[in-house]
Amino acid sequence: MAVEPLSQKDVEVRLQELPGWAVDGDRITRTYSFDGHFQAAAMVIHIAQIQEELNHHADVMLGYNTVSLAVNTHSAGGKVTELDVQLARRVEAVASGHGAR
Repeated sequence: MAVEPLSQKDVEVRLQELPGWAVDGDRITRTYSFDGHFQAAAMVIHIAQIQEELNHHADVMLGYNTVSLAVNTHSAGGKVTELDVQLARRVEAVASGHGAR
């Protein structure tokens, strides 16, 4: 089944439910901060698990006490789709358990 890009308005509406997430070009992005490196690294592992479950992957960058994500759907021409929003929701749901802010 082909995945269709969301309109700019649809993306903005969905991001209203995801504080901290923003549109950056043709991607949605979020950076989380942590008290230290171990918490940030643990979050990356949890994100990897979610990505495998969804078979949909973001660009994830681990800093000392930050984790940044950028995601779009390559098969939809590099545009934001419902898959990207679903991934963002799943990540957001586990973030507080890692002490993310």
